[in-house]
Amino acid sequence: MALRERLRTWKRIFCWLILLALGLLGLLQYGLPIVRHLEALIPMGVCPSARMTLLRDNFTGLLNPWYLEKYLARFLETAERHFMLGQRVVYYVFTERPAAVPRVALAPGRRLRVERVARERRWQDVSMQRMHTLHEALGGRLGREAHFVLCMDVDQHFRGAFGPEVLAESVAQLHAWHYHWPRRLLPYERDARSAAALAPGDGDFYYHAAVFGGSVAALRGLTAHCARGLQRDRERGLEARWHDESHLNKFFWLHKPAKVLSPEFCWSPEIGRRAEIRRPRLLWAPKEYAALRD
Repeated sequence: MALRERLRTWKRIFCWLILLALGLLGLLQYGLPIVRHLEALIPMGVCPSARMTLLRDNFTGLLNPWYLEKYLARFLETAERHFMLGQRVVYYVFTERPAAVPRVALAPGRRLRVERVARERRWQDVSMQRMHTLHEALGGRLGREAHFVLCMDVDQHFRGAFGPEVLAESVAQLHAWHYHWPRRLLPYERDARSAAALAPGDGDFYYHAAVFGGSVAALRGLTAHCARGLQRDRERGLEARWHDESHLNKFFWLHKPAKVLSPEFCWSPEIGRRAEIRRPRLLWAPKEYAALRD
């Protein structure tokens, strides 16, 4: 009888510990600041030899592109103060509204080119279509006039020097929300039906599609791989968990990047202070989704 009672007690304690762990994980995932700071105690992962909602952006609805122009102006203005200073730079902006692109004063040797793209109804579709758009552009004028290309989302702004030190044959960006997380918790696509799927145990780091780049030849290979995978999924009625970012992570698992950028090169102020993040270079802009959808 005493043994049975002890077993019941231990079972209750075990259940409470499980509930406590799940509760803390939920608070951590959904952004409670005090709990979020505990993440810094998790050691960073090490690259092996061989449904997380932290981004808060998985809405579906009509996309109003006019609001994205607000992001673009600040992106370009801050880029002129911090991005590749002293280098020859050509900004390529892909938009469905070329006439609405803001006029920004550019330094000598720097140019802005605007390319029209078809309108998409959802941000997910914009995100997934860009790999095809980039692949075609890299095969045209962009590919002929550039040696290295960096692809960036415009809902960000520069805060510090972002110079030639980031350039390499292929460049991947550690995701600011995920670089401390154990590999088993990283939000890879795990549905084996998807071309973006990684098998259990696969994966090393989780990379952010807001910044990636490399040589023209390397990016042609990357965008071709991702565009094929996205098309295959579309034909099967599938959509990867994080869309083109899921396919990007599959590519970088198969073809390791030559350079991996610290999270300070693409940082989210919502995360708060981190001892290892001393000089944030590019900051996420606040996401105003109500304005984007209305």
